[in-house]
Amino acid sequence: PLLPLSASSIELDLLISGVLLACLYCFRRLYVRGSFLGYKRSKSNQYLNTSLIQIEGVNTKEEVAWYQGKRMAYIYKAKTKNNGTHYRCIWGKVTRPHGNSGVVRAKFKNNLPLKSMEAKVTVFMYPSNI
Repeated sequence: PLLPLSASSIELDLLISGVLLACLYCFRRLYVRGSFLGYKRSKSNQYLNTSLIQIEGVNTKEEVAWYQGKRMAYIYKAKTKNNGTHYRCIWGKVTRPHGNSGVVRAKFKNNLPLKSMEAKVTVFMYPSNI
């Protein structure tokens, strides 16, 4: 899990001699946290097939562009075991921005349940277009 970022020949000599250079190593996360705000809605109607997600660190419409098409997962714990585990997952993807404050619209394979309001979702960094 620890990968060198970049190293010069002097730093490599220090690394080989057994000195750990903490600045050269770091953990890479391939996801960003988000939270489920609610459903897309109008004044009197609520559209359960489109969820509104606030992604951590995303505050403008322009920042949302990088996340369009990225996959996300809502992971929850169920009472009964299924396939040897209590944990289950509903997959979805970011479809477009919602407003100007960095909130995104997302469609999930199954609609997110009401009890998942304010729950955490995981936004993955793939598929990537770079």
